[in-house]
Amino acid sequence: MLDIALLPDEYAVCRIPSGTPVPTGLLSDLSGTEVASLAASPDGLSLICPTLRVPDGATVETPWRCLRVVGPLDLALTGVLASLVAPLAEARVEIVAFSTYDTDYVLVPAVRLAEAIGTLTNVGHRVAT
Repeated sequence: MLDIALLPDEYAVCRIPSGTPVPTGLLSDLSGTEVASLAASPDGLSLICPTLRVPDGATVETPWRCLRVVGPLDLALTGVLASLVAPLAEARVEIVAFSTYDTDYVLVPAVRLAEAIGTLTNVGHRVAT
């Protein structure tokens, strides 16, 4: 059983073209309730951020809501993300997941938020909204 917190903002999943510099302040000026994730590949940059922080020129999928596993979690723990993703997959709720050193995050489409919370609650997780 995990404690999960719903973050207050809507989120966007973005693609930034390869070679585009990361906008100044995007990752450093986050408020106490915001989170962002940046991943680089030869195809470009993938960014997850609050919708109000989406940089110009990005390809955007929105709106998503972000669920955070209350942590910090021990890096030796196994199955944390699977315990969230498997029931959501069974309920056919789309997800985007990412992790930080301290915890795991799962984004669900805003229109499926109630269903996602119900699914996670039904398998024993506690979701604080």
